[in-house]
Amino acid sequence: MSEPTGAARRRGPFKVGDQVQLTDPKGRHYTFTLEAGKNFHTHKGSFPHDELIGAPEGSVVRTTGNVAYLALRPLLPDYVLSMPRGAAVVYPKDAGQILAFADIFPGARVVEAGVGSGSLSSFLLRAIGDEGMLHSYERREDFAEIAQGNVERYFGGPHPAWTLTVGDLQDNLSDADVDRVILDMLAPWECLEAVSKALVPGGILCCYVATTTQLARTVESIREIGCYAEPQPWESMIRNWHVEGLAVRPDHRMIGHTGFLVTARRLADGVEPPMRRRRPAKGAYGEDYEGPNKG
Repeated sequence: MSEPTGAARRRGPFKVGDQVQLTDPKGRHYTFTLEAGKNFHTHKGSFPHDELIGAPEGSVVRTTGNVAYLALRPLLPDYVLSMPRGAAVVYPKDAGQILAFADIFPGARVVEAGVGSGSLSSFLLRAIGDEGMLHSYERREDFAEIAQGNVERYFGGPHPAWTLTVGDLQDNLSDADVDRVILDMLAPWECLEAVSKALVPGGILCCYVATTTQLARTVESIREIGCYAEPQPWESMIRNWHVEGLAVRPDHRMIGHTGFLVTARRLADGVEPPMRRRRPAKGAYGEDYEGPNKG
C-alpha cells in the first residue's frame, strides 16, 4: 500500500528538497529548502546545507558565528504563515475550526470557493486524503497560480484529490453530491442557490467572512433560502501564556479577530426548517426590515 501524498516528506532524516525551519535562540523562524552544495546565510554567520542532509529532524546546527539553530520540518501552520501570498491566508486557528466544525473527513467530497494563497486548500487536502475530492474555485488567475505553487510545494507535487478551476463558482459549479462546501469570499450569499443544489442532505455549508455586516447578511441569507437548519456563527481567539517559574501570566499579545465562521446543515429536499425555539427579540429587525436581499 503506497503512502498518502506528502507523507514521506513528513518523517525520516532530512533529504534534498525538504523544507527546513530553523529556530534561533530568540525563537525567530527561518524557512528554506535543502539543496546539496548550498549554504544558508544569516547575519550571525552561515552553515552548509550538506550539514543537515541525512541528519535526523530535531538536530542543532551552528553557524560560522557559533550561533545554534534548531532544525525541524515546518508544521503546516508554520508553512502557511511563511509561504508566498497573493491574497490573505486563512489563519491556522480558523483552518482548525473549519476542519472540526465542518466535519472534514477522509474521503469527503468538498467544494471550496476563494482559494486565496492555498492555505485552507492545504489543510483540506491533508484531511480528505488521496481518496477524497477537493474542487477549488478562484476568480483571479494570479491568485490561483500562487495557490497552486504553494500547495504543490507543500505536498511535493500535484495532489491527486485536487482540482483547481479559475472562474466564478456560481457560473462554473458542476459538482454534485458534495459533502461539504467552504465559502471564503466577499459575498457568499451570491453562491447559496448554486451550492445548495450540489450539497447532499445533511451536508455542511461553512462560510468564512471578515466583517459584521458580511456576517449578518450571510446568516440571514442562509435562513431565507429555507433549505438549511439554523446557522451557527462564531469566532475564535488564541492567547498564549508566559510560563517561567513562578511567573505565570497571559502574553501581552494575542491572535484576536481574523474572521467569522458560519456553519449550517443542509436539509432534505422539500423539508421546511423547524421553527426556531428562541425567537428574535422584539424590534431586533426594525419595522422596515424586508430581508437581507431587499432594498
